[in-house]
Amino acid sequence: MKRTTLSMLGMALVLALASAAGWSQATLARVQGKVTQQGKPQPDMQVVFTNLNNGKTFKGKTDRNGIYTIIGMERTGYQIDVLNPAGEKVYTVKRMVAAEGAGEQDVNIELTEGNAKGGASKEQIDAIKAQNAKAESMNTIIRQVQEAMAQKNWQAAEAPLQQLIAADPSRYEYPKALGDVQLNLGKYEEAIQNYEKGAQLAKDTKQDPKNPASDPAKIKTALTQIYSNEGSAYSKLKKGPEAVAAYTKAAELDPNPGTAYFNICATQYNSGNTDGALAACDKAIAADPKKADAYFIKGSLMMGQGKLDSGGKYTAPEGTAEALNKYLELAPDGQHANDVKQMLTAIGAKIETNYKSGKKK
Repeated sequence: MKRTTLSMLGMALVLALASAAGWSQATLARVQGKVTQQGKPQPDMQVVFTNLNNGKTFKGKTDRNGIYTIIGMERTGYQIDVLNPAGEKVYTVKRMVAAEGAGEQDVNIELTEGNAKGGASKEQIDAIKAQNAKAESMNTIIRQVQEAMAQKNWQAAEAPLQQLIAADPSRYEYPKALGDVQLNLGKYEEAIQNYEKGAQLAKDTKQDPKNPASDPAKIKTALTQIYSNEGSAYSKLKKGPEAVAAYTKAAELDPNPGTAYFNICATQYNSGNTDGALAACDKAIAADPKKADAYFIKGSLMMGQGKLDSGGKYTAPEGTAEALNKYLELAPDGQHANDVKQMLTAIGAKIETNYKSGKKK
């Protein structure tokens, strides 16, 4: 019976292609802080942020603990004014708010440090403008990448991602996304290099409450995706051991490792490693009992371990028919359904026919 070769690339990319969507741009989740005077909280104070570029204002009011919160501000330079309950300005300063990459920022205000008539120096204003220009330039490139990836225009996304990496080489999201793009472009060696770079940057990222991408859970998810797609790149290069090593790393990190184990199962199957494939298939099934293709590979491998008796009758190992019929149960219209039925016929096993078709009537 003809052996079927499976391609894992499409399955692994289910995780990868949303990678750019979560990148932070110009809008913050929130700005919050505490207003004090000589260390004492100041309630009922109005805090006003005025955008130095367009004059747009954002306002907040302190509670009894001196705490204020403002939602939806942009990353740029602001004049910050504080007005007392009588409406008198008691504090003014200019500064950059929400440095690039932060999802939120604390801006605490000590009134004795402000100057109701003061302002920023020319150097400070120039620095704010330069930071804002860089942030806006980065945001423009990020939007360009997001649009290209959403349209699966991988070629159009490659150069902008290289620009982002050059502008900020510390962010793991950029080489990770570039690896995804190059994987889709068939540039497998380059994709692997960028996945390795992204993985190292992710592991080196220190947790910062102002940077959502530094959250340990997000880093763990990113590493899972990186190793899964790196395994796909190695598979396309027919480097089985390297692919298995990468998929194994993904399985160790993934709370739902069914896909990762199945990728190992298929890679071992395509490499001719029967024992390794069977072990990985069993792990894939244990992690995800509805993984139909894992039952197909398992049944196919068990068929290959069958023997002819003295009378010339072919006998498959115990459990073969169960694995093959489980595939039919889960995927009655699956691409391997005919192969499975032929194998069941070859071993004289009953073909279950009461499974409902997934086709629309």
